[in-house]
Amino acid sequence: PESAEMTKYVANALLSTKISFINEVANLCERIDADIDDVRRGIGHDKRIGFAFLFPGAGYGGSCFPKDVQALAAVARSKGVEPRILKSVHETNVAQKRVLGAKVSAHFGGDLRGRRVAVWGLAFKPRTDDMREAPAITIIEQLLAEGAAVRAYDPEAMTTARRLFGERITLCERSYEALEGADALAIVTEWNEFREPDFGRMKTLLR
Repeated sequence: PESAEMTKYVANALLSTKISFINEVANLCERIDADIDDVRRGIGHDKRIGFAFLFPGAGYGGSCFPKDVQALAAVARSKGVEPRILKSVHETNVAQKRVLGAKVSAHFGGDLRGRRVAVWGLAFKPRTDDMREAPAITIIEQLLAEGAAVRAYDPEAMTTARRLFGERITLCERSYEALEGADALAIVTEWNEFREPDFGRMKTLLR
C-alpha cells in the first residue's frame, strides 16, 4: 500500500514538475529571443523526454497537482527529507500564475484603471467546469486589484465562475461578446475553440 500511494503522488508530482520546468524555460526564452515552441519541439523529439506536459502556459491548477505536490513535500519533511525540487515546483507554479496578468499591466504602463480586459478560459483545463486553483482566478483577481474591468467567457465554467466572482466581473454568453470594447484579451485555458480565432473579428471588437 505504501508503494501504491507513493506511485500516485510521484506521478502527479513529476507531471507538475514538467509543467513548472517548461514554464520557467519559456520565461527565459522570452528574455533571450528564443522561441519556446521551437525549443519544446526540439526536446520533445528526444525519445527520453517526449512531448507530454511540455506546453508552457499560465500554470497548473485543479484538485490533484497542487495538492499532491504539497502533500508529498509534507510527507518528505515529516520524515526528515528536504523536498527541494518539490518546493521549487510549487513556488514556480505560484509565480507563473501571475505572469500573464503582469504582462497585461506592463503593456499599459502599469496602470489598468479604466481598462477593460477580456478573459477566454476560466476552468483550470479544457473539457471541465472545474476552477479549483485555476490560474484564471489569480489572473482575474490581479486585474481587478489593479483597477481593470473584466469580461470573461468559458465554454463550461460559467456557473462556477458566477459563484466565485459574483457581480465583480461580467460573464459573457459567447466568446466574442467578451471582446466588445475590451483593451486586451488574455487567453488562459487552451480550449480548442480558442486555437484558431477570427482575427479580423477580434480586431473589430477590441478597442
